[in-house]
Amino acid sequence: MSPRPAPDLDQRRDQITRAARAVAEADGWEAVTMRRLASELGVTQPVLYSAFAGGRQALIDAVALDGFVAIADALEAVAPEPMARMRAYLEFALARPQVYEAMFSMPSGLEFGGGEGPEPLRRAFAAISTAFPDGDVTAAEVAWATVHGLATLQISRRLPEVRAEARLDYAHDAFTR
Repeated sequence: MSPRPAPDLDQRRDQITRAARAVAEADGWEAVTMRRLASELGVTQPVLYSAFAGGRQALIDAVALDGFVAIADALEAVAPEPMARMRAYLEFALARPQVYEAMFSMPSGLEFGGGEGPEPLRRAFAAISTAFPDGDVTAAEVAWATVHGLATLQISRRLPEVRAEARLDYAHDAFTR
């Protein structure tokens, strides 16, 4: 019997990333361990480490990068104006809280804010900043921080959902005066 050919590394990484995201969505990030993923995928832990040499942190960063691609897609799918982009951002965060947690709340090896970070991060921020006239980066950063705060507080149920739309309207009014 000849050995099975090794799957393409990109395919393997994608499969492992999807499995990590599924475990996180079902049981939270604390349940995402290399041992559990190996069991879920029917492989050995060295197979996982061959795809993610940095271990669990590299895997979480991969989920976060996928999240930045997805949020950029969501933002770019709506009109480039503040309310549409803020609403799309909030909807993304509320629909995918574990991915959002990997993107923003968990420790990360990803570079933020220096303008030299990975392309998905730059693309997501560009989708936010293009909603503001004259490329006002400061306004975009503050709007991002505001909608991020709203998302984080809504995901954790620390703000009543009944006023979610009023808060978004208030934020929009503050940024477009």
